[in-house]
Amino acid sequence: MDRREELSDFLRTRRARVQPESVGLRRQSRGRAPGLRREDVAQLAGVSVDYYTRIEQGRGRNPSPEILAAIGRALNLDEDEQRHLEALALTEARPARAPQRGGERVRPGVQRLLDAFSATTPAFVLGRRMDVIAWNPLAAALIADFGALPAARRNMVWLAFMDPAAREFYRDWEEVARESIAHLRLACGRYPDDAALAALVGELSVKSEDFRRLWSKHDVKEKGFGRKRLYHRSVGELELDYEAFALSDGGGKTLVTYTAEAGSSSEQALQLLGVVGVPDVVAI
Repeated sequence: MDRREELSDFLRTRRARVQPESVGLRRQSRGRAPGLRREDVAQLAGVSVDYYTRIEQGRGRNPSPEILAAIGRALNLDEDEQRHLEALALTEARPARAPQRGGERVRPGVQRLLDAFSATTPAFVLGRRMDVIAWNPLAAALIADFGALPAARRNMVWLAFMDPAAREFYRDWEEVARESIAHLRLACGRYPDDAALAALVGELSVKSEDFRRLWSKHDVKEKGFGRKRLYHRSVGELELDYEAFALSDGGGKTLVTYTAEAGSSSEQALQLLGVVGVPDVVAI
């Protein structure tokens, strides 16, 4: 992916969302574009307009962390956005080229951990592109029979946008779709030379209008925790809390678990899924 173009679009969209009045600046005219001008960001960050322009255009020659921090403060970037800015702006010490899709694996101990969860907790491991690279039977029963899918389709972003059943499965589909893209956008900043990642983005951009719409926003977010409302064709409605844990092998892998409140109908539904097992059709 073109790092300069990504950096330019990211900073432009961050400028557009900040209103001058919110950072103590006077709006110049009613006809101007929304948000901050480059001159405004330069003033707030304490750098020259020319220097900020070069950074936004990807010609900044490795700006210092202090300069990037000042720009982040000017644009009110959150922690995830600041890390994304730094990944795009710093060209030295780039991560090694990512393996092709299908090349990511988990350690045997991680798979044993997934299996140990299986009685009550759907759990799976995501690779850096949000490919599902390991899972337990309850995750397959809840989400999809990953083993029956081609490896290239065991991807949570692809399923969310390309499987028609996803909009029924995710009760808050728009929120899930937006967060999925935000996670994927972070990966693009970290692994700009990953050909399989670029191919995934290209395919979804061509095939899904919703993906194009949300991708153009340049939002970024680390996968963390939250609650999802789901509808499963076999057991009905569920409300599950998810937690995401970065694995310590340095490969960008994330362990994701779903849990239900004790005594809830969602807990009963998970228990029933453990008995019913993997459905004959993909849940999403």
